Amino acid sequence: MSSGLFDGFYSVSAKQWKQQIQFDLKGADFNDRLIWKSNEDISVKPFYHSDDFKEFPEPSNTQATPWSICQAIFVADVKKSNKKAIEAIGKGAESIKFILPSETVSIDELIKHIDLEITPLYFELQFLSESFIKQLSGISSKAGIHIQTDIIGNLARHGNWFQNLNSDFKILRHVIANSTNQLVSTLSVDVSLYQNAGANMVQQLAYALAHANEYMDAISDDPVPFATFKENTTAKSCIVFNVSVGSNYFFEIAKLRALRLLWNVLADTYGIHPECHIMATPSKRNKTIYDYNINLLRTTTECMSAILGGANTVCNSPYDAIYHKTNAFSTRMSRNQLLILKHESYFNKVNNPADGTYYIESLTNQLAEKALILFKDIEANGGFLNQLKAGTIQRKIKESAAKEQQQFDSGEAILLGSNKHPNPHEKMNDALELYPFVKTNQRKTLLEPILEKRLAEKLEQNRLKNENQ
Repeated sequence: MSSGLFDGFYSVSAKQWKQQIQFDLKGADFNDRLIWKSNEDISVKPFYHSDDFKEFPEPSNTQATPWSICQAIFVADVKKSNKKAIEAIGKGAESIKFILPSETVSIDELIKHIDLEITPLYFELQFLSESFIKQLSGISSKAGIHIQTDIIGNLARHGNWFQNLNSDFKILRHVIANSTNQLVSTLSVDVSLYQNAGANMVQQLAYALAHANEYMDAISDDPVPFATFKENTTAKSCIVFNVSVGSNYFFEIAKLRALRLLWNVLADTYGIHPECHIMATPSKRNKTIYDYNINLLRTTTECMSAILGGANTVCNSPYDAIYHKTNAFSTRMSRNQLLILKHESYFNKVNNPADGTYYIESLTNQLAEKALILFKDIEANGGFLNQLKAGTIQRKIKESAAKEQQQFDSGEAILLGSNKHPNPHEKMNDALELYPFVKTNQRKTLLEPILEKRLAEKLEQNRLKNENQ
């Protein structure tokens, strides 16, 4: 009779592991030495065990989670942008995100010669126009059209509505009511703003859910758009969450997984399709202008987190995006990072590799539970819009950002090349084509806007001044 591979091993309980660790510590305190607390108030243990779970999660799917490589293109010139899109697709991009500053753009010219049978298109509008969105919704595409309409996101970012509260929501309802094409989505939530401004992960998740709930609540009050949204039952017509991914590798994987869990809870409450589409980009918050090549390493691990966390679309950022104008070399590098992950590292071949990992499952559950508590608190105190108008959301994000900034300034949070192992001889003054710091324009706003800010900004500004001395 043959013995099994593991017959010679006996199981070890979590208690036995801890006892052995305490013995090896030779009197040192287990909690002080080996447990660290994240900014989300999650205590991270040195090991995780099956004893930590009352029941194990079910596998998500039976097939590998598909994700597409996306190329972002700012449309300043329609013909040039069309050419860039076609070239990007020819060099490996699988979807295109067009960032449109105005409605004067010719859509026909912009998408000319792009194969809409296989290439999903994303349109980020920096304006609100019902007629223009209707035009986009009429594009015949089997791959899917995603129109990123986020009026609350615009309010949070700029401090003003596009027009006013009633007009913006009226247009949103009309847009959704007329979106009968199940290959077109017209609603999105910009979660990246909260991350790039310094919100911790629990806040990002809670604000994303509360932000989305404002839309669901507004739509459900009107039977026509709500019926349209409810009847669109394909993944291509669902809500899009635009998420930024930072460098806390396992936490970011868990964050995206928790976002899906939370959306499922909210969707079930309204009786709508439980799917959501996650579009992930690397964070701006930890990027630097000094030792900028390290940004390549940061964006690589962040894209890995996005993929393993289950993002549907990953749109990488060039390593020099914060201080250089768009250029062919860094754009190609950012695209190739994803191509390597997909075609050489086979990140598209394994089905949900994070499923069942004790550490990530534990983080996912804790982030989701803490975010749900915060979400309920927001709703109990008037909802996301009311707290945004009162400045509560802004204040909470500033508190979180200040805590992280203090960690960076003290050296507890490290950015290589900036506050750790800097190159003192590196000069950047002459290399700056874009202003890489927070821009403050004096203007009248309805509420205080949420501002994105990088951790290294103050340090970099001091170094730039010293270069001239």
